[in-house]
Amino acid sequence: MSDFKSISEKTILLAIESSCDDTSAAVLRGAKVLSNVVATQAVHEQFGGVVPELASREHQKSIFPVVTVALEQAGISKSEIDAIAYTRGPGLLGSLHVGAAFAKSLSLGLQKPLLEVHHMHAHILAHFIEDGKDIPELPFLCLTVSGGHTQLVMVETPTKMSVIGHTLDDAAGEAFDKIAKIMGMPYPGGPLLDKLSKEGNPDAFVFPKSKMEGLNYSFSGLKTAVLYFLKKEMAKSSDFIEMNKADLAASVQYTIVSTLMEKLDQAVKQTGVKTIALAGGVSANSGLREAVINYAKKQDVIAHIPALEYCTDNAAMIGMAGQFLYSEKVFGRVSNAPSARLPF
Repeated sequence: MSDFKSISEKTILLAIESSCDDTSAAVLRGAKVLSNVVATQAVHEQFGGVVPELASREHQKSIFPVVTVALEQAGISKSEIDAIAYTRGPGLLGSLHVGAAFAKSLSLGLQKPLLEVHHMHAHILAHFIEDGKDIPELPFLCLTVSGGHTQLVMVETPTKMSVIGHTLDDAAGEAFDKIAKIMGMPYPGGPLLDKLSKEGNPDAFVFPKSKMEGLNYSFSGLKTAVLYFLKKEMAKSSDFIEMNKADLAASVQYTIVSTLMEKLDQAVKQTGVKTIALAGGVSANSGLREAVINYAKKQDVIAHIPALEYCTDNAAMIGMAGQFLYSEKVFGRVSNAPSARLPF
């Protein structure tokens, strides 16, 4: 744990997150979160998904007040900040540019170092936030699941990690949202499907699981299978979905979660690593959280589940990742552009 201990408890960071449709700012002193403000964008609900142009415009409206509130809640003035961390990528390019431009302007104006954070690294490093939970022992395996990514990551240190498995097409979170949309649920449908699944029977319907080589995933086939299944059943009975909504939700959730867990189990056996963690927006899914906890009990491994507030996109995780970069003096440059597909 030497990398974690190397973080100064006195270092104060302002962090900015704007990779998708949440504008967030946070202030951290060491690993302690002093404030974590998130402004969500309701404008996308009517379109059934995030509209990139609208997202970037909403970020422009929200970023100044969000940063202002974060500093006020933390009781920190701009002059007390030691550095500014921001999400360089991956994400929606227009959204990333808003956060990057604001962070760079502050960096230049305050003459403070800039810290460029990889969004997916930050999801994983949220586990190091000081919030009363145990910190994962290194090395550990992290199942990172979000709307845009599904990855199995070997974490050797907070600044040294590698992807050992990933989705070859759709991410698990995308599959949740798109299948929920097919079932007539409003955006974002993933959390609604999770809630509805608690009332249903996971064995009511059997959907196919992808059989990919190694530790990789695929979820596009499941989405297509559910679509054709529902079309076929709806042709027989127009109220099929409505009559079976809870069972459909439970069956879909079981299929996605069990697919994720099978590969995680394979990774544990291949690597011999006995500490696992969950990260990303879909780590808020109740079925996945329960599956990881039950797996840990049966397989005698230690599992780390993030607090719900650090599952979805937030600036606190960006600040935590920034603290590790700051401790190793890995500073960014104003000339570096954000990247929608920033390499892991």
